[in-house]
Amino acid sequence: MLNNLTVKKNIRTFSVSPENPTGEKGKGGMATEGSASYAARELGQGWKVNPFIVSQPGEISVLADIKGQGAIKHFWITDSARAGRLLILRIYFDGHENPAVEAPLSDFFANADYREYRQLSSLAMCVNPARGLNCYFEMPYFKSFRVEIENRGVHPCNIYYQIDCEEKEISPDSLYFHAQFRRTNPLPYKDVYTILDNIKGNGHYVGTYMHWGVKSNGWWGEGEIKFYIDGDGEFPTVCGTGTEDYFCGAYNFDVNGQYTEFSTPYSGMYKVRHTDGIYLSQRYFNLYRWHITDPIYFKEDLKVTIQALGWRSEGRYLPLEDDISSVAYWYSDTLDDVYPKLGDANALEII
Repeated sequence: MLNNLTVKKNIRTFSVSPENPTGEKGKGGMATEGSASYAARELGQGWKVNPFIVSQPGEISVLADIKGQGAIKHFWITDSARAGRLLILRIYFDGHENPAVEAPLSDFFANADYREYRQLSSLAMCVNPARGLNCYFEMPYFKSFRVEIENRGVHPCNIYYQIDCEEKEISPDSLYFHAQFRRTNPLPYKDVYTILDNIKGNGHYVGTYMHWGVKSNGWWGEGEIKFYIDGDGEFPTVCGTGTEDYFCGAYNFDVNGQYTEFSTPYSGMYKVRHTDGIYLSQRYFNLYRWHITDPIYFKEDLKVTIQALGWRSEGRYLPLEDDISSVAYWYSDTLDDVYPKLGDANALEII
């Protein structure tokens, strides 16, 4: 990528934030009244007067509504309340009525429960001290994009954000970015967990994030991930060998009898909630796998599933009934996919 910096380009850089909500040229930091008016009262215009918005309970706040052609290059956001799944992120492209991105804010950034900080250092997503959420997936648009946050909590929440963009001519073959959240809690006995289904069009799958709540003793990751591509029936074209294998680890992530966290450019396992033996009784694991150098290509349709599988007595597999959430990330040439309806605040809460 560094050699890409040596060539002239016909691109206009702009950024959308509370200090420049329209991204217009020369219009940043102009507020005379705003969320930090009191702090800036002796300094006035240009001195960080409006660095955040206040999202009220039950409200949908528009972070950006931009016309033109180009791409989102980087999205940084944080909130004051550690609201996590009570904030729902939606991104719409080209005036389409269905969101291409719909997920709890924390899950989209591969950090479902960020009440307990863990560093995430990858090419696609970074979570930096203390709760700086960053996405580097490029998101092209031909006519427009809109970014919204819905506050499903009962308290106001300060939201700081910056969406860095390029206004430019994009290729007619550019694909739309998508992200879809799902949760099953508990997974019914002998059911497989569906990460993605009913996806049509021509495109490629680029990433999986999972938040896995384990409800039994022993190792929980024997299950295989399966990609059903372009009309596959009962059996998939791509079939993995185990959960930790798909997330680029091995042998239960176990080093010297301990789960070992790791965060690399393309994969990781982190944020193990440690039990205290009294009230924190459940173990939760965050796992991510970015298909940046090895996308899963499809021309017509795609379905992705993973088994929840542990061990029982006498060396037999045990189908698990765990609390499993996921976000699937992909690019395609259509915006017509309709996602499963998100549950309410209770259905999303991590206990």
